[in-house]
Amino acid sequence: MCGIAGIVNTAADQRVESAAVHRMCQAIIHRGPDDEGIFVKDGVGFGMRRLSIIDLATGHQPVFNEDRSVWVVFNGEIYNFPQLRADLQSRGHRLATHTDTEVIVHLYEEMGRDCVHQLRGMFAFALYDERSRKVLIARDRLGEKPLHYAFDGRRLLFGSEIKAILAVAPELAQVDRQALRQYVQFGYIPDPATSFSAIKKLPPGHLLELENGKLSVSQYWDLPEYGTHSPASEEECLEELEQRLEEAVKMRLIADVPLGAFLSGGADSSTIVALMARLSSKPVKTFSIGFRKKDFDETPYARMVAEKFSTEHHELILEPDVVSSVDTLSHSLEEPFGDASALPTYYVSCLARQHVTVALSGDAGDEIFAGYNRYRICLQDHSFGWIPDWMRRIYRERLHSLVPRSIPGRSLTYSIALPWPERYIEDVSLQPLQRQMGLFSEDFLRGAAGDRDPFDQFRDYIERAPASEPLTRLLYLDSKTYLPADILTKVDRMSMLTSLEARAPMVDHIFIEWATGLTSKWKMRGREQKYILRKLAERVGVPREALYRPKQGFALPLVHWTRHELKDLIVSALLEPRTLQRGYVNPPAVRQMLDEHFRGRRNHAGQIWRLLMLELWHRNYLEKIHTMHSVGGAESVVPVSGGSA
Repeated sequence: MCGIAGIVNTAADQRVESAAVHRMCQAIIHRGPDDEGIFVKDGVGFGMRRLSIIDLATGHQPVFNEDRSVWVVFNGEIYNFPQLRADLQSRGHRLATHTDTEVIVHLYEEMGRDCVHQLRGMFAFALYDERSRKVLIARDRLGEKPLHYAFDGRRLLFGSEIKAILAVAPELAQVDRQALRQYVQFGYIPDPATSFSAIKKLPPGHLLELENGKLSVSQYWDLPEYGTHSPASEEECLEELEQRLEEAVKMRLIADVPLGAFLSGGADSSTIVALMARLSSKPVKTFSIGFRKKDFDETPYARMVAEKFSTEHHELILEPDVVSSVDTLSHSLEEPFGDASALPTYYVSCLARQHVTVALSGDAGDEIFAGYNRYRICLQDHSFGWIPDWMRRIYRERLHSLVPRSIPGRSLTYSIALPWPERYIEDVSLQPLQRQMGLFSEDFLRGAAGDRDPFDQFRDYIERAPASEPLTRLLYLDSKTYLPADILTKVDRMSMLTSLEARAPMVDHIFIEWATGLTSKWKMRGREQKYILRKLAERVGVPREALYRPKQGFALPLVHWTRHELKDLIVSALLEPRTLQRGYVNPPAVRQMLDEHFRGRRNHAGQIWRLLMLELWHRNYLEKIHTMHSVGGAESVVPVSGGSA
């Protein structure tokens, strides 16, 4: 696991200074505290920071082919590299290391850009072909590993984090208001946008190629068609699911450093731990966190699973200094991030890092097997399809505004009046609150609109999903948006802040291609969600008490925090003149929202958190970059993230 960065000038006679690449690497040192490697030649400079996982002795990067005409920097893990390595050697390639990185350069020699199709794992890499002066950059299929870039026609900058780019080009820290509009709606910024207009994310499953001064981005992988495979029996489905998931887990146990697992006690993480225990000769190290408030404490379930599989279990009951924790994390976030479960993810990563360097997780189970309650709710609401479209439209356009806000069910009625795709998009956004309260200013909404509505990207995914049923179209949407831009981004950012590598077996593309093909009845049956995955969990021994309980996710007492420990910070951050002068919100609406929340009349905790993180991002990250740029010029160094190991 590493962090990578680089500079590529389109003109070979334009030198790249090693010191500049070094500054980029220093900005992401938390991603790889063990080693740094830099190579500069012909107007191209690549750098990396290494967290040693495999081939501790000879895994230094950049890695070259035999005549040093192809070189690569790599972030991630290629789990099938032993097979690839053996095949390459049989073809006459001489490999100088035992690291997974080296197979990439030799695969490129054999296959060119198509080499990515042979890679099974999580990755972001940049490769330079000196003979053709071509740069190839790739990101893994589902987006476990991040890759950001900026290109102005003369120079390409890239990095695992935006920090690396801003370390040498702080002038690029110009806010993309259209991206921020997506953030306030969804709590994250979907690919390919970032919070800065000149910097983009390379989307999952995409390649970036720079050759002869021309940059192109193309897709090399997508989810296959949904619902093409229905096993003949439940036993057949379970056998195949068990075999495929066990294979994905087994591949992720390859490491030359201590390895463990996050354990929440839910179906996903418990199944992963059960399979790890079956495959491991030693007790699996497991890690859980909880809170004093019993409504948010999942440790009894995690402890139950740990006892069942005789793991070496570590748990921490948190009484965090929430204000200090929020301040620390907001200093490290290079774009606003509104998922409050980043806090417990950070805490459990800190706990795990005390004992291991790699931790497996159960991420992606909900997006693959329909685990979120919103899927069931949306499908239930789909039963209102008998209402004529003209009647729905009349209610939305003429009648809804006449209904007093105090009337119960006002928002639900509007939701029912929407077509089902719009209903789902509203359910995962702040649009209902905006309609009710006018929280965001018209100037912000108008100025951020640009050429596209912030919801258009989501509509496009639903429309072109390789699926025919509403449920599977929603699974495709979330696999393209929420999974990479929220869930996997959260895990990557929080684990990397502690120099911990997180691996998610259910994100294995071979496994997910098979699971995508399963018909919907294996995913949702009546009101039972993740049907076949829960059956597998039972089959491998996970206690039923842990499986069949209300879904909590990574629960935390956010309502309590926002009404008590964080209240003073919220008031000062959201109502100070410099906040209101940014022009994002309507001050009366913000005051009304806070008043309703603090008085206990309504629960606006999630919305308040989202606005708080936006403001703290401005103060703790963005303003410091602008200050350093104005004081030190373009060669200023962006501060390294707080909380790094």
